[in-house]
Amino acid sequence: NLLLMPDFNQRLTVLETLKFIDADRVVQLKGRVACEINSCESVIVTELVFENVLTPLDVPEVVALLSVLINQDKASQRDVNEDAFNLTPPLRTAYEHLKALTASFANLQMQCGLQVAPDEYAHQILNPSMIEVAYEWARGMPFRDICALTEIPEGSVVRVITRLDETCKEVRNAARVVGDSALFTKMEQCSTAIKRDIVFASSLYIS
Repeated sequence: NLLLMPDFNQRLTVLETLKFIDADRVVQLKGRVACEINSCESVIVTELVFENVLTPLDVPEVVALLSVLINQDKASQRDVNEDAFNLTPPLRTAYEHLKALTASFANLQMQCGLQVAPDEYAHQILNPSMIEVAYEWARGMPFRDICALTEIPEGSVVRVITRLDETCKEVRNAARVVGDSALFTKMEQCSTAIKRDIVFASSLYIS
């Protein structure tokens, strides 16, 4: 469709600027890494990997940070007071880094001619309402206590945790592409930490 060509070329300009492709539109290492990420915004996660944001964090902190990218429960996003979050200093620093990356990506898209409103884009991509829940779950808190920690419906909590496992595996595969053995091991540990309890119990009705 010729009507979509300007948009297509603008997106290519964004990818070339970020070095996901080169001037000949050949996929580079960043692009190969982004191809491993399907459960959330692949460009943002790729930048997290290449800027070494995840590796210095411990397992619960990594899980908590990734939850911000995959929590799609918009109802829980209303009236979120980020200052009230009880985050470890490394996690808060990483979260601020994530917000800065998202804002930078949104601004770049706008500069390249795409119809992107930075504030709206950040609101669409990032939802920190379960950051503490994900952190405590990865630390081993029982599901009953997790539900007492938040007003988010149990079903939404379960969906985010199960998607987190998928995302952790994708980032693990991305780490393999990059050759980052430390991040690969950490993401395996993340997946092990969250894959437990009733959230991952076999269904009584389906197999």
